[in-house]
Amino acid sequence: MTRTFLLGSYVDSLTMQETVDQVENIIQIGKPVQHVVINASKINLMAENKELANIVNTSPLINADGQSIVWAMKFLGHEACERVTGIDLFENLVKLSNEKGYRVYYFGAKEEVVHEVIQLHQKKYPNLQVAGYRNGYFEDADSEEIARDIQKSKADIVFVAFSSPKKEQWIHAYKEMMNVPFVMGVGGSFDVIAGVTKRAPRWMQKTGLEWFYRFMQEPRRMFKRYFVGNLSFMWKVIKERWRTQDVG
Repeated sequence: MTRTFLLGSYVDSLTMQETVDQVENIIQIGKPVQHVVINASKINLMAENKELANIVNTSPLINADGQSIVWAMKFLGHEACERVTGIDLFENLVKLSNEKGYRVYYFGAKEEVVHEVIQLHQKKYPNLQVAGYRNGYFEDADSEEIARDIQKSKADIVFVAFSSPKKEQWIHAYKEMMNVPFVMGVGGSFDVIAGVTKRAPRWMQKTGLEWFYRFMQEPRRMFKRYFVGNLSFMWKVIKERWRTQDVG
């Protein structure tokens, strides 16, 4: 596994299958591991939030979630990496759990959404063992009780579906208490699978336009993240290119 330092974050050059294999190894070892993904938005957040940057960079497994990361790696002369999106890895791990008997726990989104996701997955994967679930609406004072409940569930994998940096910080703070081998943040994946929000067509995913499709669904809420954020990310990439050329 090749690990590259890109714009303040490490990223592992892994294919989807290599990532799934790594997760299997982690589950077999049994010690709590936090998985993270990076994209343009996460890079911007990490530049402003040193706690988040530390959490990401100390993770044993960091995938390139955004096409922007794949392009930046190539533009800056690093080893090519494959895009491994959080939602696709999520689906692949549910499939793996159905095949291998791993117990999965769903945490996040609205009650009706997380319940719908579980029903859809159980219909698609009849042998899936659901260790438990909980919606993502809670007070900070409830966190320890939630972590203890997850620990009691004997889950092998926990999927945490709320936004950054909250999900990274929460997982980091409670992963030892949960004592679950593999914990990953899946952002808005529950909403997509339940049909609350739509994912971009495959051609938009492949051409790096998935962000624009998401923006069109909620332009007012997503303007700063995608238009301002993407410009900020592009500027970081350009400055890094200049810096490396000057050094060279």
